[in-house]
Amino acid sequence: MFHVGTSGWSYPSWRPAFYPSDTDPKDFLSFYSARFDTVELNTTGYRLPAEEQFARWAEQTPPGFRFAVKLPVTRLERVGTFVERVRALGDRLGPLRVTIQSGRDDGLLAFLLGSLDPELEIAFDFRHPSWLDADVPVRVNDFEAGPFRYIRLREPPYSEDDLRRLAARLRPPAYVFFRHEDAPTAPAYAERLRAFVPASSG
Repeated sequence: MFHVGTSGWSYPSWRPAFYPSDTDPKDFLSFYSARFDTVELNTTGYRLPAEEQFARWAEQTPPGFRFAVKLPVTRLERVGTFVERVRALGDRLGPLRVTIQSGRDDGLLAFLLGSLDPELEIAFDFRHPSWLDADVPVRVNDFEAGPFRYIRLREPPYSEDDLRRLAARLRPPAYVFFRHEDAPTAPAYAERLRAFVPASSG
């Protein structure tokens, strides 16, 4: 299974090339989720919404849709609360992207691996080079290892050949997300990539 989407959906600048010009922003997610089956939820990197907000987002999406939720590791005592709230997404909850900005701390990693529910899909997004050889089940932008792939594409533009080569490298299951820009290039790239990955679910 290949899940291909974008990093976020709430962009008025995507009108009218992606969202019709008369689309109300409150309807963006419903429109988006009729065309893609996954999206990165990055607002959680700045603030943690209430459970009711997660439930509302889930209600606006069809069965099979998956939110990939950013979990920033800043204060460990908040991890449990974070996971409890995002579970309000129900069966729309996809992978948690655990983002760690600090240098390597094996105790921190052991805590996370030991406290996060093993049934959750977890992808580690290390931002410091000291984590280079850390042993984790899934690492962001690792095309080979782990039970699933989590790929973030942050350096557009991408040519047709670029997207064909990317499709050839992907192994299922995989989540792939294109970076938001002011112009709706991300959904355009996502649609083209899906055309090169026939088994893509969405």
